Amino acid sequence: MARTLKVLAQVMGYACVAIGLLHVVGGNAAIPGAASAGTTVDSLGRFFGAIFAGYGVAWLWAARRSPVPAAAVRWLSGIFLLGAAGRLLSLATEGRPHSFQLVLLALELVLPPVYFLLADADEKRWADKTPGSTAPVGAP
Repeated sequence: MARTLKVLAQVMGYACVAIGLLHVVGGNAAIPGAASAGTTVDSLGRFFGAIFAGYGVAWLWAARRSPVPAAAVRWLSGIFLLGAAGRLLSLATEGRPHSFQLVLLALELVLPPVYFLLADADEKRWADKTPGSTAPVGAP
């Protein structure tokens, strides 16, 4: 379970960095259905792309800790789930988006519970290695 957590956190981190940078570079062209949305949406998308790349760096930071800090995994997963809540709110108030956005919504609803379930797997593994002591949360 600990190895699965590390791998999933790394995959999430690299994916978010790549997607974020794609949005910074591509602007509206990186958003399905928004190629002609205008300069304001382009500016907003590029800004949020940079923020999303930073979010990916946070996942990579967490994945490289030994043990992987459960609190960081829970916070990052919660943020991802909040993104899904935003998409659901948009779906309810604005209607059905581009179908690719619905695929992303599905991922944003499915992955956080997986991360919540695995969050403390690495800390538990560390604690099991050293009986009588606690895991060094966030140790490099």
